[in-house]
Amino acid sequence: MIEKLSPTPHITIRDGIRLPTVGFGTYLISDEEAAQAVTAAIDAGYRHVDTAEVYQNEAGVGRAVNAALNAGLGRDDLFVTTKLFPGNPDWGVPAKTYETTIASLESSLERLGLDYVDLYLIHAPLTPAERVNQWRALVDLRETGKTRAIGVSNFSQAHIQELLAAGLPRPDADQIELHPWSQKLELVDYLRTTGIAPIAYSSLVPLSTWRAEEGQDSAKTAEMQAASEAADSPFAVMARKYGVSEAQVLLRWAVQKGYAVLPKSTSPERIRENADLFSFALDDEDMAAIAAMDRGTGVAWPTGDPMTGA
Repeated sequence: MIEKLSPTPHITIRDGIRLPTVGFGTYLISDEEAAQAVTAAIDAGYRHVDTAEVYQNEAGVGRAVNAALNAGLGRDDLFVTTKLFPGNPDWGVPAKTYETTIASLESSLERLGLDYVDLYLIHAPLTPAERVNQWRALVDLRETGKTRAIGVSNFSQAHIQELLAAGLPRPDADQIELHPWSQKLELVDYLRTTGIAPIAYSSLVPLSTWRAEEGQDSAKTAEMQAASEAADSPFAVMARKYGVSEAQVLLRWAVQKGYAVLPKSTSPERIRENADLFSFALDDEDMAAIAAMDRGTGVAWPTGDPMTGA
């Protein structure tokens, strides 16, 4: 039996729908590894799991989620997010239409082995001609109960305003790259003013171990990498100060800013460590120091990668 934990810290994103503040990210985890990693995360207390159509691991995620449900968790104990790959004509992949967006969620639910997801996102604003139709489909999917909440990812203020200008409801959330080097203050302020929850991904960008494996490209420069590896880097100093890891410092910064986070690991020890964000807090001096580190642009996607949106 899996222990039912006390309610974890959460963000209310819509009509009482509560998004756990600490979720488990699964980007770059293979379908074969996903079940074991997600099971370790659930055992460590994570109650939000984030996947996507394009990750090609929904089936593995679904095996872990359903195993947890069979072991005693209720469906309302787990929050599951997945994302629509909207297509990309530049990659030779046709843009999803209203109809194929509906079909995409049905396919994701089949792979996950679930009747509904808790949050369904448009993964990126890649298809200008169909963005509004895709969003209209998500609005209708929410009405049918196939997803409890809907949102976007990698969308700018202009992309969101495009949806609102079409007379459609606002997104419940926008999942964006957020970390000390890319703080997106104007976008975050807009999201909060509009009632859209910011969800942070790539929170660990400033660490030397972030996307360090072969083939995991990013726009991280050699200068950034050198700064990350320095023994006296500000995050290493803060980690020693609080007796935690550098990853915990970065994740705690995001939590203190009011963002939900999605740390990813396949190591059970690091999975547990990354969830321990509420036993300490960064002081005002360190929060101010981090505020001064903003470099403006993100690095999670290489320059010119169409996933940055247009």
